[in-house]
Amino acid sequence: MPNTKSAEKRVRGNVRKAARNQSIKSRLKTLERKYVTALTAGKVDEAKTALLSVASAYAKASKDGVVHKSTAQRKRSRLQLRLNAAAAAPKAAA
Repeated sequence: MPNTKSAEKRVRGNVRKAARNQSIKSRLKTLERKYVTALTAGKVDEAKTALLSVASAYAKASKDGVVHKSTAQRKRSRLQLRLNAAAAAPKAAA
């Protein structure tokens, strides 16, 4: 239990921030899952548009401090690498 008025205020703010962060992280995971699903199904064009939305969401989340800047950059980089590999695979098979 908070002992001072300022501590009470901090608790209220922390609850609001935690709910916002949880919502943003959940959205990131959903977008990433949608991207991976499109990629594994072989829908490269759909995966490209999904990657744009995932990359944008990670950039916004890192800007707001929900995820660390380096984490967002690493995730975006790895997702892009997967897309590049998937796009190159049909060309190699043909």
